[in-house]
Amino acid sequence: MTELRVVGRTQDGEHIELTDNDGNKFLVRVSDSLRASVNERRLTPVVESSPKLSIKEIQARLRSGESYSDVANLSGLSTEKIERYASPIMQERAWIIEQALKASPKGASLPLSELVILRLAPRGVNMNQVSWNTWRLEDGTWHLVLTYPSSEGQSEASWIFDPNKRSFVSRDDGARWINGEEIPSKQTVKNDRMSNHGVLFPAEGESPQPPRLVAVRTDPMVDERAEELAPGKDPKDLEADAKKDGVTRRISIPSWDDIMFGRSKKKDDSEEEL
Repeated sequence: MTELRVVGRTQDGEHIELTDNDGNKFLVRVSDSLRASVNERRLTPVVESSPKLSIKEIQARLRSGESYSDVANLSGLSTEKIERYASPIMQERAWIIEQALKASPKGASLPLSELVILRLAPRGVNMNQVSWNTWRLEDGTWHLVLTYPSSEGQSEASWIFDPNKRSFVSRDDGARWINGEEIPSKQTVKNDRMSNHGVLFPAEGESPQPPRLVAVRTDPMVDERAEELAPGKDPKDLEADAKKDGVTRRISIPSWDDIMFGRSKKKDDSEEEL
């Protein structure tokens, strides 16, 4: 192969003059294709850095439900490269969903796939818009999620599926409804007002009422004491108030002198006679 060197353009500017080692001259016409070839940008090959995660670690993360983009950011690889590693994992997850749809929840005579149709189809749900997803948990079981359209936009039902035992554990009310299980009622637990050693406290929202005072009348000095305590008030009115307060009979309360000096009523009467 003869090596040529560029001498320059000719005077008319339409050719490039070349020469070889022997002094022979050559002309090359400056065409559009030559200009395009000279002006074409040279592509630099993209070299990926060594991955931060092994293929096994990448597939384990995909199996546990992490997205392609998340695994790509962690591993330092492109999303396209992660998708290549994901193919066997996606096949495994699809196989788990297939096994779950064939299995029957506890207490049900139909497989899960038929239970879903039995619940959703009569309510006008388009079964083509129903989707399934699953990912593996640390204990070897799989988290199974059903998503379907509803009046709220999207609703979900989720189970824990054990492919070895072919058993289900409902994780929410949506799964219990699909299975035909009883959904526990959500009742507000009220505080027991008598739970604190039998002491009755006001219920929440109630305002405590002040205790009602009951008047105590003494006999026989009720009229005199009533006059002293309530000047200008008829003692009969006091008795009417006492009945209103729930007093049904009079009780005798010893005076202060009787308590301090032991004076009796009979002695007082005898002293008054003298």
